[in-house]
This record gives sequence, C-alpha cells and structure tokens, in this order.
Amino acid sequence: MFLAWRDMLFARGRFALITAVVLLMTLLIGLLSGLTGGLAQQNISAVQALEGDRTVIAGETFDESELSQSQVDAWEDAEAVTGVREVGILRFQIDPADGDSSGDAADADADDESADEVPTNDGDASEEDAEASGSGLSASLFGGTEDSPSRDGRVRLSPSAADDLAVTDGDHVTVLGIDLTVEVLDEDRWYSHTPVAYVTMDDWREMELRLGREDVAATALMVDLADSADAEAIDGLADETSTTASGSLSSLMAIGSFRSEIGSLLMMVGMLFGISALVVGAFFTVWTMQRTGDIAVLKALGASTPALLRDALGQSLMVLIAGVGGGIALTTALGLGVSGVVPFVVTWYTTLLPAALLIVLGLAGAGFALRSVTRADPLTALGSAR
Repeated sequence: MFLAWRDMLFARGRFALITAVVLLMTLLIGLLSGLTGGLAQQNISAVQALEGDRTVIAGETFDESELSQSQVDAWEDAEAVTGVREVGILRFQIDPADGDSSGDAADADADDESADEVPTNDGDASEEDAEASGSGLSASLFGGTEDSPSRDGRVRLSPSAADDLAVTDGDHVTVLGIDLTVEVLDEDRWYSHTPVAYVTMDDWREMELRLGREDVAATALMVDLADSADAEAIDGLADETSTTASGSLSSLMAIGSFRSEIGSLLMMVGMLFGISALVVGAFFTVWTMQRTGDIAVLKALGASTPALLRDALGQSLMVLIAGVGGGIALTTALGLGVSGVVPFVVTWYTTLLPAALLIVLGLAGAGFALRSVTRADPLTALGSAR
C-alpha cells in the first residue's frame, strides 16, 4: 500500500473528486432505494401481516378475488389443510359519525320540514353525503384478520387514518351506514397506498351485502398446511376450486399496484448500480494509466505483480469505503428527516445492502483497470520512453 498511500497524499484533489462522485452516486441509489422501500410498504404491509402457509384467492389480484362459500368449504375439508382463516378486503370510504346531531337534534326538531332534511341511513345515501362533505377517508377494510376487533360494531384504524378522520379511541365512524366504534392501532398498515381499517368478518359481510354482493364469502383464505401436505395435491385442489394458492412472498404480486410499481423502481435501481460500476471503473482506469510509469519503476526494482495488484485494489477499496460510507450516512440522515413527509424507509435493505453492492460492483469495475498493472513493462522505466 506504499504507492497507494503516497499517490493519494500527492493527488489529494483527484482522490477527493472520485470520492465525491462515489458519494453522490451512493446518495442517489440510497434515496431511491429508501423511496422504493417506502412505496412498497404502503402497498403490502397489511398483506404481509396476514399469517398462513398459503394465500388462496380466486383471480389474479386481491381486488378481483371473490371466493364463494363452496370454494371456502372445499379448502376447509381438504385433508392437507389444518386451518383456514377467511379474510375480506373492501375498499370504501370511512366517514366520521355526526355525533349528537343524529340523535338530540332530531328529537328537538320534530316537525315535518326538519324531518325531510335528515339524511337517510342507507349505503348509497351515506356514500353520496360523504363525497359531498369531503370529510371522509378512502380506506381498505380488512375483515377476519388477526388484527380485527374481537366483536362486531368496532373498527381498528391505522394511526394515520385516525388522524385524517380526527378520531380517537371510543369515537364513532360509519361505513355504508354501519356505525362503528374506533380503536386505534399502534402502527400504520397500508394496502395499495390506502390506510387500512380492520373490522370483524360479520361486519365485512354486512358491508358486502349492502353493496349487493351477497354471494361473496371472502376475498382470500389464509391456509395452514399439515406437515405431510403435498405440493402437487395443493396445486390440484387449487385447480379444482378455480383458485390460486401462493406463498407469503409470491402472494404480494397479487397486489395490482405493487406489481406494476415495484418492477419500474427496481429496474431504475438496477440501472443505477450498473452505471455506478462503469463510472468507478472508468475513473480508476484513467488513474491507473497515469501511474503506469511508477508501476514500471517498482517492477524494475523487484516488486511483484500480485503486490502491485493488492496495492491498486486497496487504493480502490479505500476510495469506495470513504465515498459509500459518506453517501449512506447522508442517506440515513435525509431519510430520517423526510420519513414523516414522504414514504421513505430507513432499514438494512435500503442502506447496508446497497452499500455492500456498491463496494462489490466498484471493485469489479476497478478490476478492469488492472490491465495497466499487469502489462506494465519494467524496461519502460529504463528506456527512452521515460
């Protein structure tokens, strides 16, 4: 590392320039990775929280899935299945309850004219009134999950949803004319970029009935399999019932918005990694070519090629560690600062994983610059070309 240290001390400007470029590329990749992770969480966090060996749906996506009672019964009666949990998913508007105005005011004004002004309690009127007032919140209602309330007439809201509705524990909201008592969760849950609210399966079915879908028993089934369950038997049962059974990770692709969004974002991240490797390789190629004469002198003095290769790679590694480390530190600071404003996730797969990949790809790019080291001729140091 003698030549590497001397070269970096002598050419501090070049070292600072390359380090700054690596830092900026790391910052760009880190911010995009954090944003990708944040957008993904706003798509899948509610589905990730569902527990089961297999997720069964009737269709390509959760939004298309409508399971009938016969399909549910077929999975419940299967020998390879030890447990089935019915899950309902419905995207609709949650409205704050009118509070005292629906009761006391109606009793105080009993004349016919005021009675005509009282809104009806059916689902269509409720939806129209909410849209007109603009005070409601579009949300995803999950029924029958582990996070659902223990009894009917209650709803568990994500904290962000409760804040948007200006409600807290014990307050009331309405969905399709159904009055629900609020319980606030400890953490936010999201589905397709909408906040999640949890209700009981009976309340969810009542909402489906009010929407005219009386034949829908569930949206998805969370299935627990026996230890002796055969994959072919599970696939056969899925074919017989016109359903699909997928694992916890592959089931995330059944979220339409996630499938279309994550592919584009990951493609951009991948292209940035490739560009980073090319840029770092180009920088170190030029740097090594400028050191060809010094390398030839060292070879003429007896330095071995492996020692010179370690010297060059060590120099590249120090530049990468300095640049990537600074970029990840800035990414973490900026990410923590904006996480409450934009969907941004600061975790190991948005910081440490990109950092490790950048260092590996940077070393791979720097490896292309080592031809100048291996081809350096000791006679060059002694000839007229010097």
